Amino acid sequence: MDHHEDESRGGSVTPRKQDDEEAVARLEEMKKSIEAKVALRQSNLNPERPDSGFLRTLDSSIKRNTAVIKKLKQINEEQKEGLMEDLRNVNLSKFVSEAVTSICDAKLRTSDIQAAVQICSLLHQRYKDFSPSLVQGLLKVFFPGKSGEDLDVDKNSKAMKKRSTLKLLLELYFVGVTEDSSIFINIIKDLTSIENLKDRDTTQTNLTLLASFARQGRVFLGLPLSGQETQEEFLKGLSITTDQKKIFRKAFHTYYDVVAELLQSEHASLRQMEHENAKMLNAKGELSDDNVSSYEKLRKSYDQLYRNVSSLAEALDMQPPVMPEDGHTTRVTSGEDASSTAAGKDTSLLEALWDDEDTRAFYECLPDLRAFVPAVLLGEAEPKANEHSAKTQDQPSELAPESDQGQPTQDMAEVSAESGPLQEGKSTEKGKDKEEKDKEKVKDPEKEKGKEKDAERKGETEKEKLKSLEGTNLDALLQRLPGCVSRDLIDQLTVDFCYLNSKSSRKKLVRALFNVPRTSLELLPYYSRMVATLSTCMKDVSSMLLQMLEEEFNFLINKKDQMNIETKIRNIRFIGELCKFRIAPASTVFSCLKACLDDFTHHNIDVACNLLETCGRFLYRSPETTVRMANMLEILMRLKNVKNLDPRHSTLVENAYYLCKPPERSARVSKVRPPLYQYIRKLLFSDLDKSSIEHVLRQLRKLPWSECEAYLLKCFMKVHKGKYGQIHLIASLTAGLSRYHDEFAVAVVDEVLEEIRLGLELNDYGMQQRRIAHMRFLGELYNYEHVDSSVIFETLYWILVFGHDTPEVWAITNSLFLYN
Repeated sequence: MDHHEDESRGGSVTPRKQDDEEAVARLEEMKKSIEAKVALRQSNLNPERPDSGFLRTLDSSIKRNTAVIKKLKQINEEQKEGLMEDLRNVNLSKFVSEAVTSICDAKLRTSDIQAAVQICSLLHQRYKDFSPSLVQGLLKVFFPGKSGEDLDVDKNSKAMKKRSTLKLLLELYFVGVTEDSSIFINIIKDLTSIENLKDRDTTQTNLTLLASFARQGRVFLGLPLSGQETQEEFLKGLSITTDQKKIFRKAFHTYYDVVAELLQSEHASLRQMEHENAKMLNAKGELSDDNVSSYEKLRKSYDQLYRNVSSLAEALDMQPPVMPEDGHTTRVTSGEDASSTAAGKDTSLLEALWDDEDTRAFYECLPDLRAFVPAVLLGEAEPKANEHSAKTQDQPSELAPESDQGQPTQDMAEVSAESGPLQEGKSTEKGKDKEEKDKEKVKDPEKEKGKEKDAERKGETEKEKLKSLEGTNLDALLQRLPGCVSRDLIDQLTVDFCYLNSKSSRKKLVRALFNVPRTSLELLPYYSRMVATLSTCMKDVSSMLLQMLEEEFNFLINKKDQMNIETKIRNIRFIGELCKFRIAPASTVFSCLKACLDDFTHHNIDVACNLLETCGRFLYRSPETTVRMANMLEILMRLKNVKNLDPRHSTLVENAYYLCKPPERSARVSKVRPPLYQYIRKLLFSDLDKSSIEHVLRQLRKLPWSECEAYLLKCFMKVHKGKYGQIHLIASLTAGLSRYHDEFAVAVVDEVLEEIRLGLELNDYGMQQRRIAHMRFLGELYNYEHVDSSVIFETLYWILVFGHDTPEVWAITNSLFLYN
């Protein structure tokens, strides 16, 4: 047993050793990187530039220099070594300005910054006038008014160029290519200018640039750095004064306060618009297109601003802004109580739109296809040149649909032009011209028909080959659809489909989604998620599918037969799932429900109940539709009471009604606890996390233990009421307190073992979560060396054999005895 105990303890230490080794490896890698920067900085600060005689021995031809300068426009990590070798072998003394222009025009990615730094260092160490010209050229990106920059450049391209240029300037300063830190003061002052707040796009861009600068240049703000000891030597060489740090901090904090106020005002505007939309919905039942578009525009602007402000706050080691009552600002008319006129809805106003966080994430957190798929495949990035050429090609194609038709028309025009003056002079030649012209009309098309047919045949064969390849890939993708029964699988399939995106592919996909097997209702939420994800870039997918579903519903409801009940249920549940993704408008759902209530018999009862079970609760909890849904539910119950329904239908109606609108219950009376107990619960259940565990431990030690030790033990045993991932923190607190209160740690272990034994004796499924949490707690206590391995094995033994008298379990038990 001791041998097994040693092995088990050794196995538990292995992950810790691996973590330590990884941390040491990361530290060594950081040290090497800093040492390389320090060495490069020393070389750049004291460059040994070659004399003019050495430079004359190098290749100074215009052809070779032009080729090297062109390469500077395409700097990347793969071509770095070859480009540096070319730079060592050429004399760029007369082409320094051209080289600077190429580097400034280069489109650098984040992974290419270090390669650009190496190349700029090489040029700085060889040519004296390179670094001043380079800095001036890079600064023109931030001050376009001083240069002839094209004003028609895309705003996104400008933002990306500024971001990469700012990163490059910081790295050049760190390695000593430039020693003037005042250039960053000018850049930051320009980015934090209050005048830029008038333009929202400029504000969003500046926020991203400031967050990037704060993360990369923390030394300018005086913020603590990771691995401070390893960077101490490196930071000594940077000439950043205390006054400059104060300037940077003041500019950042002042700008952050201003954008936080801007965020608050935009949030208030968004809430106000939601209230107005709610009133309009309650009055008219729908919103105008202008209101919807203006709300969506404001909502997207607010979301982007909130993300950028939060990113800046994180970079500055500050808490992100908290918006008041910001529960539903991402949806239309989700204000405080848009349905204040709804009777009997006072208590449910406080209910969340979704039952749990996983459900909300499934229906609202859709993957961003633009982050995984190139924009060209989504049909969103067509170059202007292509559009212009397409337009110029379309104009003659309207006049001459076939490719080779231009030549005969030109010939005919020439003949008619020549025959004009002859008609005035000689009437006999006029007849000959007509005959020749008629012959050309007959002969030329015959010759060209053969050419056209050959070209058409070649084009058709190539198209057939492409279609066959795309068709096989699309067919294989569509065959994977029925197996997508999880969020990850359907999201991956959605991304894969984007690589086969075309109009015909979208039609085939919509048809495949529409033809979901009528018994496979579990696929409908995942299919709807795929449609909702694709609809962000391909609007026709959702419109085509919704149109087909509506047509099928109208056909089935008007047929009025008692057949195909499974098809009807599949159809209405599909519409309900699309409604929860906000693809199907609420008006469509209400029209379907009204059609069923108008003829509330037979299958229409099943269809109405299935619709309510799918999206009724969602519509009832949504502030913009709660009034109409409450009215519909009242009509449903009145019809149930008036009509003589069979027991099955009566039960269906009641279940659907109470699923949407649960019966009102009296509010729970909250337990009144002493302030000391409330503080203990706050420390353990609210404040405790990885960053605050030391603070919580110190606060617990300060408590009057004679008064609260028993209650503290009780709270420690409620690990099942907190987050499962924080159980190890409770075990860590137990280990920390055991140094000062040894009897408390013993009591915790005893209580855990007692709870496990109680769970085994009762064997109640309702205690499953509690039992699993205590098992995890026991395992974490073993990791902190508060229980011996024998306790673990004995607990495992009891779990296997307690209350289960089967031959299989006894066989396992005998084997445990034999090997232990």
